[in-house]
Amino acid sequence: MIRVLVADDHPLLRNGIRQVLGQESDVTVMGEAENAEQVLERIDEQGWDVVVLDIAMPGRSGFDALREIRRRRPHLPVLVLSMHSEEQFAIRAIKAGASGFVSKSDAPAEIVRAIRKVVTGKKYVSASLAETLANAIESETHRPAHETLSDREFQVMCRIASGKTVSQIAAEISLSVKTVSTYRARVLEKMNMRTNAELTRYALRTGLVD
Repeated sequence: MIRVLVADDHPLLRNGIRQVLGQESDVTVMGEAENAEQVLERIDEQGWDVVVLDIAMPGRSGFDALREIRRRRPHLPVLVLSMHSEEQFAIRAIKAGASGFVSKSDAPAEIVRAIRKVVTGKKYVSASLAETLANAIESETHRPAHETLSDREFQVMCRIASGKTVSQIAAEISLSVKTVSTYRARVLEKMNMRTNAELTRYALRTGLVD
């Protein structure tokens, strides 16, 4: 039996995944978490076979949780689940150590297929993502501006673009206001922008925020 830990801040989505996997004879949801802190508390509780992880939960980011899971349990597969398009988030997730990426808009059967594949030690990517990855390798020198950002800088940029203040961001990700301000300055410099409004327009245009 494949034992799954589902981490997502939306109860309806967690329940939906539980129902989908409950129809399978070899897969079962053995636990749930609604934020990164709970995920990290629970990965050591029992012998999970795979973690299904939402990358955009409140508080500490899913990327932070992913990196910590990789450190603590390097052989535990993590399947990233996101509402954002794979073109914008999947490559970053794979580079951060995810075993696969599934969009929340994909059919339920896609999640089942992905889980079964990553527990065998293989990577799961859709056909379109495989093409995107290949193109990214070929055009490494022509990457979108946001792909030059570190994971923390990317996290700060997305929150700024969502309308959060520096103080709000600092509270959410447990950093000082000064540190977040430093990240904001680095983001603006790397993106060759001067204002939060420019960041917001860019993030909306590229689908990084809704």
